Amino acid sequence: MAFLKPISPNTSTTRAPQSQRRNEPEAIGPGTMVSVTIDGATTEVPYATTILDAAKKLNIKIPTLCHHPDLCVAGVCRICVVEIEGMRNLQASCAYPLTQPLKVNTHSRTVRQARRHVLDLMLANHYGQCTTCWRNGNCELQQLAEEYGVDMTRFGSVVTPKHEIDRSSYSVVRDMNKCIGCRRCVRTCIDLQEVGALEATRRGAETLISTFQDKPLGDVVCIACGQCINRCPTGALMANDPTDDVWAAIDDPKKHVVIQTAPSPRAAIGECFGQPPGTALTFELNTALRYCGFDKIFDTNFTADLTIIEEGTELLMRLHRALVGGDTTAAVPQFTSCSPGWVKYLEHFYPEMIPHMSTAKSPQQMFGTIIKTYYAKVHNIDPADIVTVALMPCSAKKFECNRPEMAASGYKDVDFGLTTREMAAMIKEAGVDLPNVPPSEFDSPFGTATGSGVVFGATGGVMEAALRTVIELVTGEKVETLFENANIMPVRGFDGVRYAELKIPKVGPVPPILQHLFKDFEWLNGVTLKVGVAHGTANAKRVIEDIKAGGKFSECHFIEFMACPGGCLGGGGQPIPTSPEIRAARAKAIYAEDMGYDIRKSHENPDVLRIYEEFLTDGPCGHKSHELLHTSYTVRGRFIL
Repeated sequence: MAFLKPISPNTSTTRAPQSQRRNEPEAIGPGTMVSVTIDGATTEVPYATTILDAAKKLNIKIPTLCHHPDLCVAGVCRICVVEIEGMRNLQASCAYPLTQPLKVNTHSRTVRQARRHVLDLMLANHYGQCTTCWRNGNCELQQLAEEYGVDMTRFGSVVTPKHEIDRSSYSVVRDMNKCIGCRRCVRTCIDLQEVGALEATRRGAETLISTFQDKPLGDVVCIACGQCINRCPTGALMANDPTDDVWAAIDDPKKHVVIQTAPSPRAAIGECFGQPPGTALTFELNTALRYCGFDKIFDTNFTADLTIIEEGTELLMRLHRALVGGDTTAAVPQFTSCSPGWVKYLEHFYPEMIPHMSTAKSPQQMFGTIIKTYYAKVHNIDPADIVTVALMPCSAKKFECNRPEMAASGYKDVDFGLTTREMAAMIKEAGVDLPNVPPSEFDSPFGTATGSGVVFGATGGVMEAALRTVIELVTGEKVETLFENANIMPVRGFDGVRYAELKIPKVGPVPPILQHLFKDFEWLNGVTLKVGVAHGTANAKRVIEDIKAGGKFSECHFIEFMACPGGCLGGGGQPIPTSPEIRAARAKAIYAEDMGYDIRKSHENPDVLRIYEEFLTDGPCGHKSHELLHTSYTVRGRFIL
C-alpha cells in the first residue's frame, strides 16, 4: 500500500518518552484533517478523502471517465492518473485516499503523456463516426480527445464493427462497438439499482460488458430503467428512439397527433439548450411542440390527478376490507404503480408481492386510454386515426406503452414514448430555440392540472399528492391545518428510504365522489396512517425485505416506490449528465411550479371531476374506471382486480 510510510528495519518502533514527544504533530487517522498540496495549492481535507475530491475543492480539474458521483470507486480507466512526489508510479486520483500529507502534480509531462496514451488505446478499440453518434457534442470521450489534442489514432482504429447492435429491448439499445470498458453501466445496474443485468465478461483484451450468457437485453432480467444510459460516458447505450415514426405521424394529414408532457421533462429539457439545471420551460415547451406540428398538447398532470383519485380510493377500499371486514387477504401496504421500472422490478424479483401493487395504471397510460375513448367520442374522431405520444423522463415508459395489456381503449393506448433527450432533438430539428419562444397554455379539455400532479416528478411526490387528497376527503378539513401551505415535508427529500406517521385527528362526512363506496369514515377515526417512500430499486429492495421480515414497513398502509434515484426527475430519459446536485435543482423547479398553481389538490381539479360526471359515471374504482384505468393480474391462478 503505497500511501503508508515504510518502516526501516534498523529503526526502533519503541516510542520516546512523553516528555520528548510534546512537540510531535498529532497522529493522523479517521476523524482528522490531512494537508495536501496539489499543483502548488495547499488545502486540508478529511482523512481518506480522495485526491480527486481534494482537487475539486481547489477548483483543479482532473479528467475522469470511469468515475461518477453516483457510483462506487472503480479506478479502471486510469485517465485520472496523477504524479505524487516521492512515488515511482502514477496513481489513480479517484481511488487514492489521502492518509498523510502529500504533494501532487496533476499535469506534469509524465501525466499528460500517460493520459494521451490511455486515450489513444481507447480510441483504437472504439468504432463509430462522431457525426452519426447520438452523443455527438455530449460525449466524454470526444471531449477528452479534443482537450488532449488527439488529431490521429496513433494505435490504429476499428474499421468494421465487431458486435451487432442489440435492439431487442423496447427501452435500451446497446452498441458495444462504442464501449470503453469503464464499467459505469455495470456499477449502475449492480450497485445503484441492484438488478444485475450487466456484467464484465471474459478476460484481458477480450473483456466485454454483456448480459447473462450474452443474451439480448430484451431476454434477460432488465427493468428498462435506463439508468445505465444516463451514466455511460459514450454512445454505447441509448434509448430506443421512435422519433422517425413520430415525425411520420405528424406529416400524415390523416392522423390526429396529440402529445402529453410530464412535469419532470419540463423541469429538465432546458439543460439540452444550455440552460442551468432547474430551469422550468413548461409553457415555452407548449409553443415549441406546436411549431413541431402536434395537433394538441395536453398535460400529463391531468391524469396524475386522476391517478391519485383512483389510487387513493383503492387504498381506502383495501383499508376498509382489512379494518372493518377483517379480510386477511387485503394486501396492505398498498404499493404505488406509476413507475414502470419499479413494476418490472417487482415482477422479476418479488412476484409474490404483486397483490400489494395498486391496480391503477400510470398517468401516461390513463391518458392514452382517455384520449382514445372519451376524447375521441367528444370530438368525433376515429380512435384509429389518433396517435398518442407521451413525453416522459423515463426509458421504461417505452416498455410500458408496449405491454400487451395496455390496450383498454381497443387500440394501443399510447403509441410512442419519447424521452426528454429525444424531444429536445426533435425541437432542434424543427429549428426552434426553445428557451426563447413565447409561452402558451395547454389545450382543452386536458389542460387543467394541479400542483399535486406536478410534484409527481420528485421522489415522495406521489405520496404527497395522495396524502393531500386522502386527508381532505376523510377528515373534511383542509390539509393546510396539518401542513403549512399543504407542503407535506416528511415525505420530501433525497434520503433513499423515508417513513412517516400521521394520526387522523377526526373524520368528516363521506364526500359525494365516494358515497357509492362508503357510508361513513368512523372506522378511520384516530387511526395512525403509516406511509413509506423509496427511490431507486436498491432502496426498494431494502423496504421489501423489511416487509418480509416483519419490520416497520410491514405496518405501513401505503408505500411509494420509484425505480430511479430522485424519482422521475432522475429518470433514464433525462438530459445527461446527472448528479445529486442536478437532481436537486430539478426538484426545486418542480416544487416551485407546484406553489404557483391556484389549485394544488387532485380532487379539486374541475376537469377531472367532469370526467366522472360525464364518462366514468359509476365513480372512482367503479366498473368503467376498472375497465379503462386499472389492470388485472393473476397470482397462483387466482384472478385479482
